[in-house]
Amino acid sequence: MLKELSQMAEKSSYINPELYTKYEVKRGLRDITGKGVLTGLTEIGEVHSYIICDNEMVPEPGQLFYRGIDVADLTNGFMTEERAGFEETIYLLLFGSLPTKERLTEFNKLLADYRSLPKSFVRDIIMKAPSKDVMNMLARGVLALYSYDKNADDTSVENVLRQSLMLIAQFPLLAVYSYQAISHYHRNQSLIIHSPKAEYSTAENILHLLRPDSAFTPLEAQILDLALVLHAEHGGGNNSTFTTHVVSSAGTDTYSAVAAALGSLKGPKHGGANVKVVQMFDDIKENVKNWESDDEIKAYLTKLLRKEAFDKSGLIYGMGHAVYSVSDPRAEILRAHCQSLAHDKGLEHEFNLYHKVEKLAQEVIQEERKIYKGVSANVDFYSGFVYHMLNLPKELLTPIFAISRIAGWSAHRIEEIVNRGKIIRPAYKSISKRKDYISLESRK
Repeated sequence: MLKELSQMAEKSSYINPELYTKYEVKRGLRDITGKGVLTGLTEIGEVHSYIICDNEMVPEPGQLFYRGIDVADLTNGFMTEERAGFEETIYLLLFGSLPTKERLTEFNKLLADYRSLPKSFVRDIIMKAPSKDVMNMLARGVLALYSYDKNADDTSVENVLRQSLMLIAQFPLLAVYSYQAISHYHRNQSLIIHSPKAEYSTAENILHLLRPDSAFTPLEAQILDLALVLHAEHGGGNNSTFTTHVVSSAGTDTYSAVAAALGSLKGPKHGGANVKVVQMFDDIKENVKNWESDDEIKAYLTKLLRKEAFDKSGLIYGMGHAVYSVSDPRAEILRAHCQSLAHDKGLEHEFNLYHKVEKLAQEVIQEERKIYKGVSANVDFYSGFVYHMLNLPKELLTPIFAISRIAGWSAHRIEEIVNRGKIIRPAYKSISKRKDYISLESRK
């Protein structure tokens, strides 16, 4: 019966694609040129990818700004000084300016104080009935934390900020401990739980919590910290951040809003894309014998687009972006630094494969598809490789994205609350024909 009901549900849900054009529906809240429908204003993040010249969109190299500061300048600043940058990025996104040295020290201490879970939480919530997916366990953990908060439903800015800072600090613990539970209960691996260290940065704590021996190199921590900064914010229109705005506009609590954002980020079209990139490259390495052959790589990429290889989705994961066309600045920054990590790990041959696929994929997509704008590598293309070089399990790739992006979600939630916007409710046009009610005895 379920199969029959499924077919009925599918048939009753189908809408003729031509009707979207007829009624000028902006599917995905984007027009035919790829320009997003304006649904809000923000001071937190800006994604810049084109200029208007003679009333036409002219693509140009992408730029990303956090509170008006170019991310390229931000990352160059703290990396030149050889220190972690994620914590000051959190501060910047939440409070609108970069912290002084003294204020950053105070802020790091505040995060360290919040970097713990309620008593018995690991045993009672994380270790009991662990799911096989870390993102689901992360969402469950967030919702469970609601029960431990005496002011859970208070949506004042001060209380929401407190909740946000606590969740930002707790996310690495929730994610890594969830992964450890999965490894132990579903794969019979040893269960090793480390406590976080107050003197460690977020990136250092992730590596410390995850690895049995807690060992990591300064370069590993530096590259992971960089990845966290690059994923922290991407404007109000990305799916999970827009979800945060939508749910927050209903007046709900912080834990529900963050859980909703996690559900969005889990999707393979959003945060789950980095996992797909790693899996795709595993398939490439298995099926492309000569990694130096442009012809062999192009032949495989063509099969991907024609739905003849890998997951037969017709996609080259890590290529293309809803906004960027000429270049994704996050990918540009990450590529430059992951080469040094590849050299340190003895994986330069593999890095060269990624670089070659990036170049050839653009050519193949241009040849195979009629596209309205250019295509370039997005941040997922190289972040997956970075996480692979750091020996991070695939199950943690999207959760690490969440550990970073909750900084942006928190800033946007507060922005939504402060500006007291209306509940977000876009229009959907019904195309269903009117029908008469038929009594139960008369139905066939």
